[in-house]
Amino acid sequence: MRLHCLQHAAFEGPANIATWARARGHVVSASSFFAGEGLPDIGAFDWLVVMGGPMSVYEEKEYPWLLAEKKLVHEAIAAGKAVLGVCLGAQIVAEVLGAAVYKNVYKEIGWHPVSLTPEARGSSVFRGLPERFTAFHWHGDTFDLPAGCIRLAESEACRNQAFQHGKGVVGLQFHLESSPESVKLLVQNCRDEIVPGRYIQSAEDMLSTASRLQDLGNILGTFLDNIERSIY
Repeated sequence: MRLHCLQHAAFEGPANIATWARARGHVVSASSFFAGEGLPDIGAFDWLVVMGGPMSVYEEKEYPWLLAEKKLVHEAIAAGKAVLGVCLGAQIVAEVLGAAVYKNVYKEIGWHPVSLTPEARGSSVFRGLPERFTAFHWHGDTFDLPAGCIRLAESEACRNQAFQHGKGVVGLQFHLESSPESVKLLVQNCRDEIVPGRYIQSAEDMLSTASRLQDLGNILGTFLDNIERSIY
């Protein structure tokens, strides 16, 4: 299987998603917008992974490549490709599917619990996931649930944390892919956002990750295996 990542910032890569894919013999490629790289042809991949980033989906004047990226995501969904959006990526997928994206009441930064919705129990991609777990977050925007999608998860600070469209299109507002290096890079590059807030943790708390990351890695593996089974 050919997995292609759309990466918006040097410090927000696929992390453990790439580790999972390579361990299963899949081919991993990427388009790095921050390096001026172009988009792949729609026939060049089977699974599109849209990563996070510090920009917002509505900042098209500042980041004009967002228009072409949204067009590719739309084409990938229409072509029946698997599409996984993470954080900003989930917001892009939500907007492409017709939902509004806007500032959330709270910024959610750090390790916070996520709870599955009752609808998630019947989801092919969330099968086997714990009903409540702690995930890593770094976002200030949120989105409405796109029409025809299943709402899969929520948190105290953010109602729409995950959704599924069809068999293989999924948006995750939180980060399952986090590794020690990816958490460290976010803290280093987005430290200006670590200010007092109801759902904003200190850098020290965010970097104390050993046991949390092990649990998160197990959940990520189950989740990605589920998507792979759903589409093949």
